[in-house]
Amino acid sequence: MLSRRLFLKSSALIGCSAAAHPLMSSISFASAPGENRLVVIILRGAMDGLDAFQPYGDPMLRQLRRKLSQGPDQGATDLDGFFALHPALSPLMPLWRSGELAFAPAVSTPYRDKRSHFDGQGLLEAGIPSEDDLLARKDGWLNRLLQQMPGARAQTAYAIGLDDMQILDGPAPARSWAPEAGFNLSGQAQRLLEHVYHDDPLFQAAGDQAMEIAGAGMQVEQEDPGPARDARMLARFAADRLNGETRIASFSISGWDSHANQSRIIGRSLQRLAEAIITLRDTLGPNWGRTTVLAMTEFGRTVRENGTGGTDHGTGGAMLMAGGAIRGGRAYGEWPGLAEGDLYAGRDLMPMRDIRAYAAWAMRDLYGIPRDALERDVFPGLEMGDNPGVWA
Repeated sequence: MLSRRLFLKSSALIGCSAAAHPLMSSISFASAPGENRLVVIILRGAMDGLDAFQPYGDPMLRQLRRKLSQGPDQGATDLDGFFALHPALSPLMPLWRSGELAFAPAVSTPYRDKRSHFDGQGLLEAGIPSEDDLLARKDGWLNRLLQQMPGARAQTAYAIGLDDMQILDGPAPARSWAPEAGFNLSGQAQRLLEHVYHDDPLFQAAGDQAMEIAGAGMQVEQEDPGPARDARMLARFAADRLNGETRIASFSISGWDSHANQSRIIGRSLQRLAEAIITLRDTLGPNWGRTTVLAMTEFGRTVRENGTGGTDHGTGGAMLMAGGAIRGGRAYGEWPGLAEGDLYAGRDLMPMRDIRAYAAWAMRDLYGIPRDALERDVFPGLEMGDNPGVWA
């Protein structure tokens, strides 16, 4: 029995395939030339970067957060004498020590002040400077990257799941898959589907891939129990494809909105993130050395904890980077400080760099995309600034 759905999402087939299959994607793939792999993880709900990477060396942290994010005294692991790693991310410490984990504090998209999850995530995935353009622009920056890569190709696109990953939407075709779609086929129904697809050149490949991908997803699900199973499933499926012809993958991890009881909420979500990264490393094997993982969120959270043990929507956040292709074991970028005069709007961490710049430099150094194309076409309105040296 199959418990998956397949959607063939390419510009050539968008008209008829959209009517035939649901567009519900939470993991996306594309082929690209070369051996370097790029994995983008969207952290939906606004991860608190001040909790994930705790700046305990800033004397204001304890005054602003008497219960949250207080560094090694509260079980976090010291990283460099200033920042500490949240306890739920402790499985990643071996990566930090081996130079395969890094982060950039005080980053954000150009989105400011309105603090809407919907618009914030839209800007993050679209890679554009203003939410005013969201309705008119439906493509994403990973798709625009593919359009800049001579020889890049997608092996057809497939989408199964709950989240529409705008980051890979656009004219360049790409595959998508996600678990738990709830599409059940008996053996008889499967044979009927194969018969229907057999003589249709438009859908034959889609039908064959549906069976293949569904079977692979079911095997992962059966072998991987536990509370972080979904994150491991997505990461393992991504790594399996990246070990083949796929070079770019993107998936999302939800559950970061921590208005109350943040200790429990962020601990659970960080555990899922750590599980996903460890699964990528273990499943990729030798290809991990050619892999970059970027974990990005739509905005940060307030520097002050609120009265319900949580934090509210903010501005500056943090970006996690991992993989054998990075120069890790360090924090990248500037630290703005947590004093009253250093905060954005008197409440948020001040952004010191556009998060898109790190993604752009990854594309420049991993795939050789020209800077002018990145600033003009992939990330309109971006000023990349100096190379941070993550991939140098």
